[in-house]
Amino acid sequence: MCLWILPVLFVVILYLSSGVLLTTIGRFLVVDEAPVRSDAVVVLHTGLECYPRLVEAAALYRAGMAGTVVVNGNRKSDVLREIETLGFERCCPWYEDRVRILELLGVSRKDVMTMSVEDAYDTISEAQEVGKELLRKGCRRIIITTSKSHTRRAGYIWRESFKDRLSVIVVASKTDPYDPKGWWRDGRQIRWVLAEYGAWVYMFWKSEWNIQKVESPN
Repeated sequence: MCLWILPVLFVVILYLSSGVLLTTIGRFLVVDEAPVRSDAVVVLHTGLECYPRLVEAAALYRAGMAGTVVVNGNRKSDVLREIETLGFERCCPWYEDRVRILELLGVSRKDVMTMSVEDAYDTISEAQEVGKELLRKGCRRIIITTSKSHTRRAGYIWRESFKDRLSVIVVASKTDPYDPKGWWRDGRQIRWVLAEYGAWVYMFWKSEWNIQKVESPN
């Protein structure tokens, strides 16, 4: 065998194995469980990535998986609060666009529950604030829908927060563009993957893996 064949074979094997490894890295982030009839579908908060989540929530509602769709938002920073003291007011309620989208997709406005969670700044604080309110309202089983790359971490956080008091099913947004088989070819998806693994590292580094269990509301 010619000696030049060996480095060529090595490069080919490295290329093929890297594709498998990168796909495994991408797939690990995704959890997509079979939905069952629940008390509510909860749309996790985000920016532009919220639209596929709303589409998925509406599909679950139309399929009879839940009679209520929950959206949360109205985040506020110290700067925004300072601006509000100067007289700033929104032109419309923070939730209006989301409710209108859900209506367009077949969800009755009366079946949309909106929650203002001003101080939630990450998935943990969002889960704890929204989850406590859901428990107050008598929910015991929920479906959370979120972006594909966010599903595993979101499910872990919600389940650690509420243990046996709130049954959580995680459903990925089917229209979310994340592709675990080729995420490394798209700059936006690379940022998503790096952000997710970075969030896992940060969570464990801050010892937040032992997420504070949320007590049942009075």
